[in-house]
Amino acid sequence: MKLFVFALCAVAFADSAAAEVLDSGPGGFAVRQTLAVTAPAARVWSTLIAPAAWWDPAHSYSLESKNFSLDPRPGGLWLERLPDGGVVHMTVVYIQPPRTLRLEGALGPLQSYGVAGHLSFTLTEKDGVTTLVETYDVGGHTPGGLDKLAAPVDGVLAQQMQRLKRTAEAGNPN
Repeated sequence: MKLFVFALCAVAFADSAAAEVLDSGPGGFAVRQTLAVTAPAARVWSTLIAPAAWWDPAHSYSLESKNFSLDPRPGGLWLERLPDGGVVHMTVVYIQPPRTLRLEGALGPLQSYGVAGHLSFTLTEKDGVTTLVETYDVGGHTPGGLDKLAAPVDGVLAQQMQRLKRTAEAGNPN
């Protein structure tokens, strides 16, 4: 399964506009995506905390966006239901609606390695337009080095943020 998910990451990177790889080395990487969303921060926030509405099902274990949920409180979990179990994708470590959401965990194929990840979203509204900044910092060990995963992860997150933007602006991720 992890090879399948990694292959999807590579395909997504090839087809999407890349976000910014801030730093990359064998022991870790940091990526950032910045978007201007034509919607108030409250709407962007409510979309952000409802990943079932915007997360691409191709980048899930169940292949169904409807199986995602996020409990928006400290210690709350970003979960994915599976027919015979489930996945904890991330845990909320800081939340200040509608400005900041920080989670920790390893997304997708990174879960099978000795890594820690920190995903942060900040929202700033001005004149009805919300600047959404997403950063993902990952550190630890994976065979061959984490630097080789920075670009594919960057591409998948860029795609996900575009889906979040379209959902907040138009109510549909496509």
